[in-house]
Amino acid sequence: MNLKEILLGIEGIKARGNLDLDITNVDSDSRNIKENGMFVAIEGYETNGIEYIENALENGAKVVMVQENVDLKKISVPEDITLIVVPDTRIALAKCACNFYDNPSKKFTLIGITGTKGKTTTTFMIKKILEKQGKKVGLIGTIAVYIGDKKIEKSVRTTPESIKLQRIFAQMVEEKVDAVVMEVSSQSLKLNRVLGCDFDIGVFTNFSQEHISKNEHPDMEDYFNSKLKLFDMCKVGFVNADDVYGAKVAKIAKTPQITVYGIDNFCHVLAKDITITNSYVDFKVKIDNKNERVKTSIPGRFSVYNSLAAICVATKLGANAEQIKEALEEVRVPGRSELVDNKKDLTIMIDYAHTPESLEGILKAVKSYTRGRVICVFGCGGDRDRIKRPLMGEVSGRVADYTIITGDNPRTEELSTIISDIEEGIKKTKGQYTCIEDRKEAIKVAIEMANKNDIIVLAGKGHESYQEVNHIKYPFDEREIVKEVIDNMK
Repeated sequence: MNLKEILLGIEGIKARGNLDLDITNVDSDSRNIKENGMFVAIEGYETNGIEYIENALENGAKVVMVQENVDLKKISVPEDITLIVVPDTRIALAKCACNFYDNPSKKFTLIGITGTKGKTTTTFMIKKILEKQGKKVGLIGTIAVYIGDKKIEKSVRTTPESIKLQRIFAQMVEEKVDAVVMEVSSQSLKLNRVLGCDFDIGVFTNFSQEHISKNEHPDMEDYFNSKLKLFDMCKVGFVNADDVYGAKVAKIAKTPQITVYGIDNFCHVLAKDITITNSYVDFKVKIDNKNERVKTSIPGRFSVYNSLAAICVATKLGANAEQIKEALEEVRVPGRSELVDNKKDLTIMIDYAHTPESLEGILKAVKSYTRGRVICVFGCGGDRDRIKRPLMGEVSGRVADYTIITGDNPRTEELSTIISDIEEGIKKTKGQYTCIEDRKEAIKVAIEMANKNDIIVLAGKGHESYQEVNHIKYPFDEREIVKEVIDNMK
């Protein structure tokens, strides 16, 4: 594509060199640059793209884009290479990506889901319902990227960088998808990864303490305002009326059409007569002006909210009651209230709960139907929000019957420090607990102490199949760990 076409819509451009070039690839990762490529140098939290200009040039870059605060005397860009300076390289990259891939999100229905909890489950629910309608559906989120039943790739982050996102969209257009449902993280909104996406529908699931750190959001206000950006970008919005921040979204969002759903407060789409068991939840909701009994095999009150969000989106897109009911009963989501089959017939649940609210939600849900003890095994990630650690300790100490505090992606932090932070909270309760740094050993101890009336909740990792320590991701799939531990027991 001609460079001038790639740069359309970018304001404040300053350029040195030839703009009448044919560019074959665009990227912010120098390793992905090929002959006749364009390298966009982005300043990240840990590295700065200008450090990789030389690598990009070696790989064939003919154009280099930098931000206007860069000292041009300190970067070495040969005279025969086109140099472009812009006010913000993240914004520019997003616009270049949309142009380079011919604005693919305008060629299908795009549904964006944001919120602290429930994004992944809600996307899977929507995908399943739309497929019952006969639509071909793409999904982008925390677990993986899918086109129909085909898993394209595992996800590195919830919402990809803008250039990768538009590349995925273009592949989905090529494979003739009718709709794409995607998780939209607060970081992706704050860092303009989804700038230029043509959202038809936006959903706000809920909002609570999460992602407050030097590399994410400085405070809750910044976190909320980042999520709110989705509702400046979509035509129709669906919002959880029972969430305090959701109510704010409904009042201040720029979205032309907002519908609210919930259980307790006034809303357009209301769930009532709710039944929660250890294997499903069902409730009544009005679909096409008729009360319908809906059931989903993901237990817990939170599943009602996720189901309501999915129902709102699906009915807007023409799904009928039978399609909705069939899909919700059949849907399964990896690492979300996922029960692990095992030859000891113990009840072992893997769940992604990694915030105080989500941990409390899952523990209270299982406690309501468990005859024996609730044994919770969890940790907190390193290099992330420290504020939530004692809060999660307090939650588990208060709700679970026994807690094992352990490791969960310590990254570059000392695991002992993370565990100590969690202990501060659990010590405020009368809850019984122990600390075992090795997560595999923690799971083993939980299994050894459990009987068939108990439930073990392995919280925090969910679908993840690794443990990250000092920038290295070691294989760690809890399903395999459970099997291995039980197979080795006498």
